[in-house]
Amino acid sequence: MNVTRATFDEVMVPNYNPAGMVPVRGEGSRVWDQDGAEYIDFAGGIAVNVLGHCHPELVKALTEQGNKLWHLSNVFTNEPALRLATKLTEATFADRVYFANSGAEANEAALKLARRWALDKFGEEKNQIIAFNKGFHGRTFFTVTVGGQSAYSDGFGPKPGAVDHCEYNNLEAFEKLISDKTCAVMMEPLQGEGGIISPDPEFVKGVRELCNKHNALLIFDEVQSGVGRTGHLYAYMGLDVTPDILTSAKSLGGGFPIGAMLTTTAIAEHLKPGTHGSTYGGNPLACAVAEKALDIVNTREVLSGVEAKEALYRELLGKINDKYNVFEEIRGKGMLLGCALNKDYEGRARDFLVASANEHLMVLVAGANVVRFAPSLIIPEEDIREGLARFERAVAAVVEAK
Repeated sequence: MNVTRATFDEVMVPNYNPAGMVPVRGEGSRVWDQDGAEYIDFAGGIAVNVLGHCHPELVKALTEQGNKLWHLSNVFTNEPALRLATKLTEATFADRVYFANSGAEANEAALKLARRWALDKFGEEKNQIIAFNKGFHGRTFFTVTVGGQSAYSDGFGPKPGAVDHCEYNNLEAFEKLISDKTCAVMMEPLQGEGGIISPDPEFVKGVRELCNKHNALLIFDEVQSGVGRTGHLYAYMGLDVTPDILTSAKSLGGGFPIGAMLTTTAIAEHLKPGTHGSTYGGNPLACAVAEKALDIVNTREVLSGVEAKEALYRELLGKINDKYNVFEEIRGKGMLLGCALNKDYEGRARDFLVASANEHLMVLVAGANVVRFAPSLIIPEEDIREGLARFERAVAAVVEAK
């Protein structure tokens, strides 16, 4: 069957507006479309393809498991899930793991666990969830309500209650909002969709201390910042703050759908049999691929390489900005970077995305004012240099068209 971009408009629900070209093959940080045109990938499937496209070790893991066992219900467990959970607990603060299929599902599980924990230990009055403006935690109705962007949750009817928001990096405002009625605080240790906004380390420590004071759980949404993207296996490791619950997805599967919620034994025991579940969560195929991705990422070679690659991006982006003066700052950490546009180009991030695609470069946006890069952690230096040469041409095209 011959399919094209036009087929999308005929058969798909129109909640997406995909690019005109249709990718058909990827290798490393390069992608080819139906016409054979080659693109450099700085988008990484929105911070998912942590080892690029079709990494041979991931392909091998998927193929080997695909010849053994594809799916079981959670009436049974399976070896890949048990190995992956063991490695995640050995590498983090956590004692227990719950597997899901996406970041939203992992966050849904975290929020439900927090509410159940508070109910069991303190009663019905302790139900407030605090999150932060510009945060993003998924598209289920619960997680999109907790996310701090009302445009994503408006228009679907009554929202889940007892959810409040305050300004990120504003400890004074947070202190006024939290109380003994707070059951959990959910935050990204580096805001992704909200504009690649790094936390003030003292703010994060203050949030942790106030959670302790009010017996509230601290949930770190590391769906985007996790699995090596900041140069640490998880971003909390570079902030000297440990959460009570952590969620992971995106890069965890290296491109295969998987999500995970990590927590302690004492908190985990409040999800007793029957309180929560997932048909596909802990799928043997997903866990086999994620185990291999984790093995590769959680090495000194890969994690230290992230810092060097970030430095190269910043150096070359600085040179582009010296020439064209379009960015206010380069934000983020590791391989999660944002080019924040200055007031002369405010609201035009999508123009830079489109111009980049015209130069055969795949990038992202994070809101209307930030061009986002979330490439493979092992992207070769030559691909960084070539990709940023294409990006410079895209910037020049936007500037010239102004």
